[in-house]
Amino acid sequence: MPGTAVDRTTTAVPAPITVEEVVVRLREIGAGLPPADGVAVFNRLYLDVTEAVRDRLGVGYFADPRAMAELDVVFAGRYLRAVAADAAGQEPPACWRPLFALRAHPGVHPLQFALAGMNAHIQHDLPLAVVDTCRRRGCEPADVERDYHRVNGLLAGVERAVRERLMPGPDLLEHAEPLTHLVGAWSVGAAREEAWSAVGALWELRHLPNAARAFAAVLDGSVGLLGRALLLPLEPAGTLQPVGPLGEPDDGPSGEPCDGAGGSPGPGTAPAGRLPEARNRPAGGSAGTPDGAGRDDQAQLECSGLPSA
Repeated sequence: MPGTAVDRTTTAVPAPITVEEVVVRLREIGAGLPPADGVAVFNRLYLDVTEAVRDRLGVGYFADPRAMAELDVVFAGRYLRAVAADAAGQEPPACWRPLFALRAHPGVHPLQFALAGMNAHIQHDLPLAVVDTCRRRGCEPADVERDYHRVNGLLAGVERAVRERLMPGPDLLEHAEPLTHLVGAWSVGAAREEAWSAVGALWELRHLPNAARAFAAVLDGSVGLLGRALLLPLEPAGTLQPVGPLGEPDDGPSGEPCDGAGGSPGPGTAPAGRLPEARNRPAGGSAGTPDGAGRDDQAQLECSGLPSA
């Protein structure tokens, strides 16, 4: 959005034109990632949601299906640019850095990856995408508000399914309680309501470009800080263990636990309650560390005087 969005990436990514093209791009991203990769976990969830929206565009579900299709495409473009920036070794926006930095951390549960991705995409990307779409279509946010809230029903069902699929089973009860407390503090419905409030603020600031950019920068940083909290490893130092895409323990090729599962802490481990360094990043990932991103985000908040999202 002119005068609002703060985009630190320079990677040129062809913008998708249709929702079906978004679906194809998401499938391509998923096919190129290991199933347990944190970005892959979120990408599967996002693909499910996008397909659900696509399937309702032509059946009378939305009052203005053309506007919702355009919003879906503009919205997806922000995630696609973040993925492309990370693959090119560039820094994605602050809201996405925690997920990309910790995508391979063995102490982070797959459900945390899913929630962190939704946090970044809904609470930062969505309000910017709504305002972008309204400016492009020459309409007001109020004109798309009804359909915006119609999507909440779709997401509620997807969120329930994801939580049921990714929550630890009886064999991992030691992880269930802290994970339940963590994910219970975040919901997609509340996130979308907060995002709609941000839409109102951005819309009021649309004729004040400097103020709009400042608001967008603070939003980016505060959502990133919340993402880091959602990705706080749940296991203490010395017990971190890689997990598969559904949360099951993933032993090394010899059947012995991988680094960090016992004895001295492996690479990337940290004392309980502290964020670790990024570990085992896939080739092409961004070079920035989560600690550096955190300092940038905290500086933004301290300068703004606003609380985190």
